[in-house]
Amino acid sequence: MNLKNSKRAEEMILPDRIRQVKPFLAMEILEKAQLLESRGASIIHMEVGEPGGETPEAIKQAAADAIYNNDTGYTHSLGKPELREEVAAYYNRNYGVEVQPEQVIVTSGSSPAMLLAFSTLLNSGDRIIMSNPYYACYPNFVRYIGSEPLLVPVREEDAFRLKASEVKKHLSPEVKGILINSPANPTGAVLDEKELQDLADLGPYVISDEVYHGINYTGKDHSILEYTDRAVVINGFSKRNIMTGWRLGYLIAPRGLVRNIQKLQQNLFICACAFIQEAGIAALQESPEVLEQRFGRYNERRLHLYKTLQAIGIAPVKPPDGAFYMMANVKEFTSDSYSFALRILEEAGVAVTPGIDFGSGAEGYIRISYACSMENLKEGLLRLEKFFNSLKS
Repeated sequence: MNLKNSKRAEEMILPDRIRQVKPFLAMEILEKAQLLESRGASIIHMEVGEPGGETPEAIKQAAADAIYNNDTGYTHSLGKPELREEVAAYYNRNYGVEVQPEQVIVTSGSSPAMLLAFSTLLNSGDRIIMSNPYYACYPNFVRYIGSEPLLVPVREEDAFRLKASEVKKHLSPEVKGILINSPANPTGAVLDEKELQDLADLGPYVISDEVYHGINYTGKDHSILEYTDRAVVINGFSKRNIMTGWRLGYLIAPRGLVRNIQKLQQNLFICACAFIQEAGIAALQESPEVLEQRFGRYNERRLHLYKTLQAIGIAPVKPPDGAFYMMANVKEFTSDSYSFALRILEEAGVAVTPGIDFGSGAEGYIRISYACSMENLKEGLLRLEKFFNSLKS
């Protein structure tokens, strides 16, 4: 069999759940940018959600100490008791909710937490409601387990906030959950207390991705657990504690779901890395003052980015309230955001994520991450301004 026929045969036996998984375009852009850099090009990275700076010293030291103390074996499948206690205490302290350590499942990043949550709550043929735009991986996880995402449009003029009145129109017996992400990737939308309460009151389980908590420019974060116990929380350390490569996250689930989640964890992942869990304990002990200083710098970049995008003429109607992303409206220039992002990369030397990565509701936008340094942000914006001026001339 020649290579061409071999490839065709492989495609024929590929399971449907794999065929439905779409490429993660933010990573595709990153990889193309890295290739250009390897050939000598100067690239400003504004495509991936990776906070600038280094993992704090205390967190690194905790992991290093654990390694040298030979803390390198398996842990309990739910995670180290000490880390689960810290997670419970963090939620109790910050949100005033009753979380017990027995409700916490430690995972190797928030992505495995998503897979465990969706696998536990959804059967084949079930549906889960999510906003459109959405975080690129959500529908892929849902389709992978044989369920279907049910997309509810959110609009730029509403700051991309998911409204219970719109969600209610889509409820049916097949809908087993409502997925929310506040602050949101890619839009930066933050749901207020009433919006969270209204969504919780609709009845289905709410799966709340809270990984961007702490990066909120409106004031206090609110967890879905303040409004209902029919909820599963997904969270982690990547954004808040500058730990993207450490791959550490967790779930908080109702007691009745924990045993089933644990069985999946045991089979799919066994447990999260032992010494990295020690780093998680140190991360949860960071002081509020340290976090406030860290995220204050993001706000400075957010305001500078919005002002510059307004001058270029591609700013969203309202600045985002959280996370470190901004959706630039480029509908005047393209209806194919992926090709447009590639053009920006090649002609301007700036890596941005095409809106189509986040669903049909984001086509005609590009997502710009301002998690980079202010120096790089300013340089990237100078390049973008020159690029868009060339399109207008």
